[in-house]
Amino acid sequence: MEVSVTLWVLTVVGLIVLIGADFFIGRKPHDVSIKEAGIWTIVWIVLAALFGVGLLIFGGGQQAGEFFAGYITEKSLSVDNLFVFVLIMAKFSVPSQYQQRVLLIGVLIALVLRAIFIAAGAAIIANFSWVFYIFGAFLIYTAWKLIQEARSGDDEDWEENRLLKAAERRFGVADRYHGTKLFIEKNGKKIMTPMLVVMLAIGTTDLLFALDSIPAIFGLTQDPYIVFTANAFALMGLRQLYFLLGGLLRKLVHLSYGLSVILGFIGVKLVLHALHESGVHVPEISIPVSLGVICAVLVVTTITSLYASRKQAEAEKAGAVTGSGGEDDSRKDSES
Repeated sequence: MEVSVTLWVLTVVGLIVLIGADFFIGRKPHDVSIKEAGIWTIVWIVLAALFGVGLLIFGGGQQAGEFFAGYITEKSLSVDNLFVFVLIMAKFSVPSQYQQRVLLIGVLIALVLRAIFIAAGAAIIANFSWVFYIFGAFLIYTAWKLIQEARSGDDEDWEENRLLKAAERRFGVADRYHGTKLFIEKNGKKIMTPMLVVMLAIGTTDLLFALDSIPAIFGLTQDPYIVFTANAFALMGLRQLYFLLGGLLRKLVHLSYGLSVILGFIGVKLVLHALHESGVHVPEISIPVSLGVICAVLVVTTITSLYASRKQAEAEKAGAVTGSGGEDDSRKDSES
């Protein structure tokens, strides 16, 4: 798909306008309600759908299919990222009324960094087709690693990355939040507030997640425009999704398995594509098939996760009742 400079500029300006509107509406720090999060989640999903329909009308079914496959993949991987965002918020003890501001700026930082990452990836792919082998192998390895982590059941604590630690050493950090201020003056020197630190933590941590999500979407489309817009729409709805899902995140117990299947599938797709580019006659996986597999895996994963969570809750409830009954019986025996 040939994309003119004008279309790129209009797209970026349109996203800036949407982000500005989102920022203006939520500029006053407040606790985000389920209703507000739900409305904005629907708004961003509808906007993404309308953009996909626009691609269908002006670009064709291939481009629209690639966008929706990429968007759904990025969205599902973003949900997994929310687990880490929860850990970051808890580690920095972010007041609830400031969390929506933290996520907004953090996501903006992530979007800028991803744009740079996407541009670099597109340039590499355009000049070195063998990189598909590396991307494919990396995704298959990531899929295997996700399964190992899911089977171990260990929840790893989030740790600050080197870039964040370097910034803290360079500027210093205040001992408490000062509203939404990013810097304050102390003894004639500007130092960072915890608000800025946690924003940087969200943004830079998301860049680490891009190491698997960007190769994954390049496995579905090599069009930088579609890669960028799919990432943009997936990320910009992430803030509202954080507040909407809330406790539901803990119920998606099989999400890692589902994501591992998706990443492994795309990894195989990339390897097949690389072999095809090398002149080897192998079947290639079409976008409709990719979209169908991705959607089917997410639906099955969600259903099995909710079923397993409900069974676990029922078992815990039954155990609590049994334990309570046992205590009552022992108390009666002691009294008699």
